[in-house]
Amino acid sequence: MKSYKIALIPGDGIGTAVIEATWEVLGKAARGAGFSLEGTGFPWSCDFYEKTGAMMPADGIETLRGYDAILLGAVGWPKRVPDSVSLHGLLLPIRKAFVQYANIRPHRLLPGVEGPLRASAFDILCIRENTEGEYSGAGGRVHNGTADEVAVETAIFTRKGVERILRFGFEQARKRRGKLASVTKSNAQKYSMVFWDEITALVAAEYPDVEVANYHIDAMAARMVMAPESLDVVVASNLFGDILTDLGAAIQGGLGYAASANINPERNAPSMFEPVHGSAPDIAHLGIANPIAAIWSGAMMLEHLGEPAAAAAVMSAIEAATARGIGTKPGEHKTNDITSAVLAALG
Repeated sequence: MKSYKIALIPGDGIGTAVIEATWEVLGKAARGAGFSLEGTGFPWSCDFYEKTGAMMPADGIETLRGYDAILLGAVGWPKRVPDSVSLHGLLLPIRKAFVQYANIRPHRLLPGVEGPLRASAFDILCIRENTEGEYSGAGGRVHNGTADEVAVETAIFTRKGVERILRFGFEQARKRRGKLASVTKSNAQKYSMVFWDEITALVAAEYPDVEVANYHIDAMAARMVMAPESLDVVVASNLFGDILTDLGAAIQGGLGYAASANINPERNAPSMFEPVHGSAPDIAHLGIANPIAAIWSGAMMLEHLGEPAAAAAVMSAIEAATARGIGTKPGEHKTNDITSAVLAALG
């Protein structure tokens, strides 16, 4: 029997509950499809930071390198550890070390879920550059605490980085409806974003079968609200993609349905799968976290591992549950009830 080694990092807050739910669903789907998942848990979190002074051990990256994929719950507990510490101590180092440069986030309404828009027939795949751009971490502060204090944050855009994420986006568009929207702000950012637009044009020449459109970030935000059904694949920089995908989560009914994958397309290191929502410490003890985003992320993991039948079964089970009204309204159903409904739909 084929087996996959999965690193499980529940993290903080509701991360523990949604990963537990996801693992149960994935295990059943794997058994039904004739393969197994071997999970190893890692307690890396803000709790871990308070005990050790680090979000993960010094050899954490090398430890994870031996796994086929990583399933992450949520990172962060702002009242205890600053987000700038927790994010840069765990999530971002994993993305960068394993060159997970393609962050993929699907946005569509599940059956039974009502979004805030009049439009409902949209299916958007947002692809965010995940390792450089505005989140490169280049910069610094001087004259700290004085009236002359200066903070500089430098966005780093490389030809290699921009070209590979655009090419990845074009490949996804080719598999879908053949439309790609490239998002910049080149009217105001005349170096990095004009650079992105130029590379978009160069790569587009290799994909004459894909319809290409260029949008400024503000215009794209408006389009996602006013005409989401007109969009197929959307490709954006690290910062712009981060913001647009939260908007995407909103129009698909909320963060409880927002799944994501941090992909290493070359497959020379593990990819990581995680729900977009945060750790929600305020509800972590209530047992009402919606696990659907995490389970959907797990389905994306199965797809990436080369198990499309199991991935499709998980998605069908999610849709069967939401079609019955299970997990469609925040706080209405317990985490365990939603999980049970998905498990039952798996058969």
